[in-house]
Amino acid sequence: MGGTRDDRVCEGGLAVIGLGYVGMSLVREVARTGTRVVGVDVDRRRVDGLNAGVSHVDDLSDAEVAGLVAQGFHATIDPGVLAGADTVIISVPTPLDRDRLPDLRAVTGAAEMVAGRLRPGTLVVLESTTWPGTTEEVVRPLLEKSGLSAGLDFHLAYSPERIDPGNPVFGLRNTPKVVGGLTPACLDRAVAFYGTFVERVVPVRGTREAEMAKLLENTYRQVNIGLVNEIAMFCDELGIDVWEAIAAAATKPFGYEAFRPGPGVGGHCIPIDPSYLSHRVRRLGYRFQFAELAQQINDRMPAYVAERAARLLHRYGRCVNGATIVLLGVTYKPDVADDRESPARPLARRLHASGAKVRYVDPLVDDWTVEGADVTRAEDLGAAVRAADLAILLQPHRAFDLDLLGARARLLLDTRGVLPATGNVERL
Repeated sequence: MGGTRDDRVCEGGLAVIGLGYVGMSLVREVARTGTRVVGVDVDRRRVDGLNAGVSHVDDLSDAEVAGLVAQGFHATIDPGVLAGADTVIISVPTPLDRDRLPDLRAVTGAAEMVAGRLRPGTLVVLESTTWPGTTEEVVRPLLEKSGLSAGLDFHLAYSPERIDPGNPVFGLRNTPKVVGGLTPACLDRAVAFYGTFVERVVPVRGTREAEMAKLLENTYRQVNIGLVNEIAMFCDELGIDVWEAIAAAATKPFGYEAFRPGPGVGGHCIPIDPSYLSHRVRRLGYRFQFAELAQQINDRMPAYVAERAARLLHRYGRCVNGATIVLLGVTYKPDVADDRESPARPLARRLHASGAKVRYVDPLVDDWTVEGADVTRAEDLGAAVRAADLAILLQPHRAFDLDLLGARARLLLDTRGVLPATGNVERL
C-alpha cells in the first residue's frame, strides 16, 4: 500500500478496504445514509478512476460514482485514512493459489493495515468469504497486535457478502444480512451498524456460524449444478432432452428447485468458496466429498463441451482441426463484464489444442487472452456466426439477438438451452 500520502482521515465514518463489487455496494448504500465513507484499494488505476467518477463495477454507473464523490466519498491507496474511522469493513478478494488452496494474503494484509491505526471502540467487520474460524484465528490476532483486545477494546464481527452482480431485483439493501459477532456486544454493535442501511439483519451465534452460512450457500449451488451437469451428460448418451426433463420436474410445487446445466461454473464464488470449506474440513482429518466431487464434475464441463463440439462438427463432415469456432459470451454469467474463472477460457484452450481457430463475440469484453495469447474478437454477431464452422453459445447476453443466431449460424451448440433445437442448433 505504498504511494502518495492522503491526509484526509475518515474521522467518525466508514472505511472500506477493497473496492470491488462488494466494497462499492457498501460505499453506495452507506453513503445514502449521510455517513462519511472512504475507500482503500491497492489498485491505483481503480482508485484514480473512482475519484474521477468512473465506475469499474457493472451495477454502478459512472453517474452514481460521480454522485458519491460529490457527497464526499474518496478512494485512496494510502491506509493512513483508516485512522479515526468508527467502522472498518474488509472486503478484499479471497482467491485460491496455484495449488488450489485458500490465499488469505489480502485479508491478512488488510488486518495488519487496520491494526496499525486501530483505536478503542472501533467496529471491524470481515466480509470476505473464507473458511470458518478465520475471523477468530487469523484476523483477531493480527488486530490485537495493536495492543487492543477484541471484544473489550474494539468490536469484531463477520458478515458474509451476498452480492449477486447483474441481479436487477436483489441488492445489498433488500438482501437479508447475516451477522456474527465475537461477543454479544460485538454482535449488537454490528447489527446496529448494518441496520442503518439494510432492510433485514439476521444475527447468528458467532463469527463461525456466519462464515459457515456463506460457504453453505455456495456449496449448495455448486453441488446442485454438478448434479444437473452430470445428468445432462447422461441424458445425451440416453437420447433424452435434459431441458424438457428439467422443465417437467420444475412443475412440482414442493421439494424441488430447478438447476440447469451449462459449460461450467465461473465467477468469484462457486468455483472458489467450497474449496475454503474443504480446506477447513481436511484439517479435521476428513474430506468434503460432496463438494469435491461436484467441483470435479463442474471442472470437467469445458472439456465435455469441447467433446460435444467435435462430435457435432464430425456429424456434418468437419473436424475440429482447422475449423473456425466462435465463442459467444466469454464472461462467467450473462450481462456481467466479469470473466473471472469463466469456463470459456479452459474451453478455448482445449479447442486451440485441437487445432481450431477460435474467435469470440462479447459486447462486454473488449480484449480477451488465453494463456497469454490474444483471442480475436469479432465485432459483428451475424457475420461472425455466419463465417464460423461452429458457434458455441456460452452466455446468452441480452445484447445477443437469439433469433439471428439460430438463423445465421451454420452450426450452433447451445450450452444454455435458450434456443429451440433445430437442424443447425443442438442443445447441451
